[in-house]
Amino acid sequence: MEKVLITQEMLVLAKKKAKEMGVLKNSIEEGEGNVAGFVGELVANKILESTICNTFDYDIVTYDGIKIDVKTKRCTSAPKPSYDCSVSDYNPDQLCDYYCFVRVLDDYSCGWFLGVYRQKDYIQESTKMYKGQIDPSNNFVVKSDCYNMPINKLRDQWEVLI
Repeated sequence: MEKVLITQEMLVLAKKKAKEMGVLKNSIEEGEGNVAGFVGELVANKILESTICNTFDYDIVTYDGIKIDVKTKRCTSAPKPSYDCSVSDYNPDQLCDYYCFVRVLDDYSCGWFLGVYRQKDYIQESTKMYKGQIDPSNNFVVKSDCYNMPINKLRDQWEVLI
């Protein structure tokens, strides 16, 4: 897990991209998470030193062609290793090689690159959760069907870069 300070330039760019994108169909937060999502991509890109692409299936491509979709959650405090990362069940078949997980503070002062997981393994090795279900690990009411995995099961970014 690596902490990244979010610069004013990063935030301005993320807000611009979020405005251009608008509200996506099936958005869990009806567009409210778009800024955080773009900030998450910038945090991941800073660690992975790759190229942001923003396709339907992936957000970043490494210099050796590895396609990565960034999954971002907003938070109010530093993440703990037992906290969950999630992938929505809306599109579990994205054409990416890895998922990358990021947490971003609500005030956009900093974010955390949490790690990566191979896409084809994530769905099989994560826990399926259903909308309205209470997650027994944290008492969170699940907002939409998803696949969860604790941060401490993610892999370091170097696995992707090697």
